[in-house]
Amino acid sequence: QVELVESGGGSVRAGGSLRLSCVASEYAYSAYAMAWFRQGAGKEREGVAAISGGPGLSYYADSVKGRFTISRDYKKNTIYLEMNGLKPEDTGMYFCAAKPPSQSWDPLQPEQYRYWGQGTQVTVSS
Repeated sequence: QVELVESGGGSVRAGGSLRLSCVASEYAYSAYAMAWFRQGAGKEREGVAAISGGPGLSYYADSVKGRFTISRDYKKNTIYLEMNGLKPEDTGMYFCAAKPPSQSWDPLQPEQYRYWGQGTQVTVSS
């Protein structure tokens, strides 16, 4: 069982920045694909950014490209989401997710991921 614990959410004004962190408990974390998802009020959960195990290839939703950066620190079993130029539409609960290695992977599809954190709230005011 993999436990994921997110932190770093908060309230900021439009144009501000936040950095989210997600610590994973699993020793095999380095091989797992990891991702950030978000869910606004009354909306479906959507993929924001994902990063592969091993070489750490990254993928982003079009809505956040150029503003958000996903990264991972293998020594700390942690992934990060650096969020700059925040907009009110970025508001939502942000979840960290982990996927054990497999042959196929659709990075931003929530159904692909087995383990989920409890989420951290991000609120962006105009």
